Amino acid sequence: MPGLKSPPDAPPPRITVSESPSQNPPRTPNKKLPSPSPSRSKASPARSAKKPPPDSPNPDDSSLDNPDLGPFLLKLARDTIASGEGPTKALDYAVRAAKSFERCAVEGEPSLDLAMSLHVLAAIYCSLGRFDEAVPVLERAIQVPDVERGPDHALAAFSGHMQLGDTYSMLGQVEKSIESYEEGLKIQIQALGETDARVGETCRYLAEAHVQAMQFDKAEELCKKTLEIHHAHSEPASLEEAADRRLMALICEAKGDYEAALEHLVLASMAMIANGQENEVAAIDVSIGNIYMSLCRFDEAVFSYQKALTVLKASKGDNHPQVASVFVRLADLYHRTGKLRESNSYCENALRIFAKPMPGTTAEEIAGGLTEISAIYESVNEPEEALKLLQKAMKLLEDKPGQQSTIAGIEARMGVMFYILGRYEEARKSFESAIAKLRASGERKSAFFGVVLNQMGLACVQLFKIDEAGELFEEARVILEQECGPCHQDTLGVYSNLAATYDAMGRVEDAIEILEYVMKLREEKLGIANPDFEDEKNRLADLLKEAGRSRNRKAKSLENLIDPNSRKTTKKEGAKKWDYSTCKTCRKVLAYAAVGLSQQVLRGLHLRAAITI
Repeated sequence: MPGLKSPPDAPPPRITVSESPSQNPPRTPNKKLPSPSPSRSKASPARSAKKPPPDSPNPDDSSLDNPDLGPFLLKLARDTIASGEGPTKALDYAVRAAKSFERCAVEGEPSLDLAMSLHVLAAIYCSLGRFDEAVPVLERAIQVPDVERGPDHALAAFSGHMQLGDTYSMLGQVEKSIESYEEGLKIQIQALGETDARVGETCRYLAEAHVQAMQFDKAEELCKKTLEIHHAHSEPASLEEAADRRLMALICEAKGDYEAALEHLVLASMAMIANGQENEVAAIDVSIGNIYMSLCRFDEAVFSYQKALTVLKASKGDNHPQVASVFVRLADLYHRTGKLRESNSYCENALRIFAKPMPGTTAEEIAGGLTEISAIYESVNEPEEALKLLQKAMKLLEDKPGQQSTIAGIEARMGVMFYILGRYEEARKSFESAIAKLRASGERKSAFFGVVLNQMGLACVQLFKIDEAGELFEEARVILEQECGPCHQDTLGVYSNLAATYDAMGRVEDAIEILEYVMKLREEKLGIANPDFEDEKNRLADLLKEAGRSRNRKAKSLENLIDPNSRKTTKKEGAKKWDYSTCKTCRKVLAYAAVGLSQQVLRGLHLRAAITI
């Protein structure tokens, strides 16, 4: 899956067949194309003299009926890519090879040579950035093999599904990508059994995909299965186990189980030390520092970060992006502990490295660092500087395939900055673009998606688009109730916003029902010490008092959401303007929404960055 890398030395998940492993089709389009070895990889000596030279294949399509031409053209395609001549010429050879195999296939007999040629053709399309054209080719390829005919066909079907999942991932269609991986895993289990070591590798691959989609429960289940399989097949403290534990730590951290995450990271670090992987130990030390910071164990976090920094500077140099990423973590830590001068110094050091990156530094690394620094600037009340960094990060990623979810997260953060700056129309557009990308990528059921919907609803309220705001709050309510539960702070915030919007729309009974439900939750489960309790109690009392009367007043509940500095003219009132007095609740809702969304976005970006290390 593009963007998800297995650890060094870890074998790729694949099915063993009796023939050479060179038959395996490519897993990811960005990797070097393999050298499939079909049953007739060379032309017969008697006919080879009649064949055209490699650089000028016979353009007459009637020659494609020759059963020797398909293997010949497929070999030319592979050799062309291996020689560095470029994928365009290889594409022509691969297209003609696939046509030849299809013409020469025996009716009713699935042709593995055809499936192989389609895999290569799709990989070439992907290398050219033409992912949409690769999808139908792979969909055709997975229909060719018959899994019941043995391991060769199982291999072809498995590889086709995995390659299709990789391609969907590059298109940002995470949901379809996961579905393809799951089909590939089913075929592999059917062929090899549930406890084979290669099944474990595929389970981890699929778990990484679920993490990227923020589906942590499914990811945890698969990762546990991977650990069990590797325990049965690998030596204690193996590199495979270390990779599994790093992923499990990431999942535990995302779910808020920091102690379990720390335990997995310590065990992973011990395994890496035993295998002499110093750079990997440094990367784990950074993750350990992150956990300590989440637990407010700041001295231990500083020690972990400084330990990693020493190793990375010695092995990679002072200007390496991984060094900059540690500077960012230290800047965040010192900001949290009130040492703003040290925090600012580390931010400047990181920005200096990102401004002049070393050769080989990826746009994704720079964009991730800029996004994290922007969060620090936001926290010190410098939204303009934060917005500039987010815009730079956005520009770096806008042309990169497979980054739709990350771009959506950055757009959501930009929406928060626009909201804080009072630029509500720009905020709404940013949220709208982020939501569209999240829907397309299959994250429309995540808690993060619900939070973005809520924030866009608030932007719509500021623009007096009350009906649109109501629809967004309703959708956010359904998602957050399912993903977080009714007692979660994000869900309670949506309840409050939705009640205010219903009040503004004249749906007083609906507003009363929601506020009564919230009051009941607070009284029975959450306690009444929360400062929001009195505000909600007073709002409910006002609504109950006026229930059943004609509504000739402005909706008082809505005043809790609308910026007092906003001045708009409604369509119905003509020249009459909305005029609200200063509202403390407005500032409270704004601060809650902005901080809550920023934390959700940062968590998503941190997770996506962590699984690509």
